[in-house]
Amino acid sequence: MSIPDYEKIRSEIRALVDEVIRPNAEQTDQGVFPRENLEALGRAGWNGVLIPKEYGGLGLDHVAFSIVAEEVGRACASTGLVYVMHTGAAQTINLFGNHDQKERWLRPARDGLIGTYSTSEKASGGHWWFNFSEATRDDDNNYLLNAEKSFTTSAGQADYYIFQTRSPGAQSATDISFFIVDSKLDGITHGTWEALGVRGNHSGPISYKNVHVKSIDRLGEEGQGKDIVYHGVSPVYLIGLGAVWHGVARSALEKAADHLTGTIHRDFNRKLSDYQVLRQQLGESKVLVESLRPWQHDLARQLDQLQASGQLQGQILLPLTEFKIHAAEVANISARNALDVSGGYGYKKGPIERIFRDARAGIGMGPSNNIAREWIGKALVGLPLELFEAGGE
Repeated sequence: MSIPDYEKIRSEIRALVDEVIRPNAEQTDQGVFPRENLEALGRAGWNGVLIPKEYGGLGLDHVAFSIVAEEVGRACASTGLVYVMHTGAAQTINLFGNHDQKERWLRPARDGLIGTYSTSEKASGGHWWFNFSEATRDDDNNYLLNAEKSFTTSAGQADYYIFQTRSPGAQSATDISFFIVDSKLDGITHGTWEALGVRGNHSGPISYKNVHVKSIDRLGEEGQGKDIVYHGVSPVYLIGLGAVWHGVARSALEKAADHLTGTIHRDFNRKLSDYQVLRQQLGESKVLVESLRPWQHDLARQLDQLQASGQLQGQILLPLTEFKIHAAEVANISARNALDVSGGYGYKKGPIERIFRDARAGIGMGPSNNIAREWIGKALVGLPLELFEAGGE
């Protein structure tokens, strides 16, 4: 397999971002779903970045995906998150779906069909992988889905949901099944999304009441959901999420540097960049931001190697989680420093203020940084993770 021209990919996606996504950032921040942005990404093929060419995609790798997510996040975090959830949903079908499902749900990505995950439930809070809902069978041996889902990105906007629930008659929390749910099916209603930041990603609640899903849209086998969580959903989600926050961190640094070099105190005719204390804050951000790209690309290459060799991608779940934590923290530090060095001008409604609000979402997005640090700490001292049973699996 030939190595893609990553610099060309970055140049192409950056041109699209500058032409379409960046000019829409203010509108998206008002709560407008970034459909125009997603349609532009689709026309250029980026919505199928990981989809194989035989199903109409670009057939590129995780490094390319991380570059696209980074560049989109650099202009608009909301669009970046919507894009990552779509790409993750498509990749989960790519890894665990059959030929028919790929034909029906992946090929139309080039025409603008958008997917997302619908996994977490309010009752289990930040433990998004733990479900209380349970699928049942109808008279035709198809399925009925009933659930109250929370924090579903693109709620009410996506064309399909990668839906997670307990299998019919499940005996334990690990007996999970996944379904591809057409968003137009009867019984699906969505709530509103009002938040501090990432206001355009519509990550609101969804109610599923007696939603009929045919057996041909079960993803994988009944009870295979735990493997899909570990090896299908989480890896692509975490590398994409970290890449978006990487982009947010870079954007904050760039805007802060522009403000410091472009603002002059006329009383002493000194640029803000002439003040040492402000330059040092930029220096702190720069050092942290530069730690992200090599780590991001290394993890993405590992995912590509695992997929190419037919190995399970969840093998590097904890390193991917560490990257997500760090990227979210760096985005917040970079945004905080940008707000600090720009003073009242940064505090006013505008790009820096928006980035500061958007960056906060990275800390709480599942797995939240607090939960994720606990996973890493437990792994270091040889304790089992508490995921599906108190005290460990």
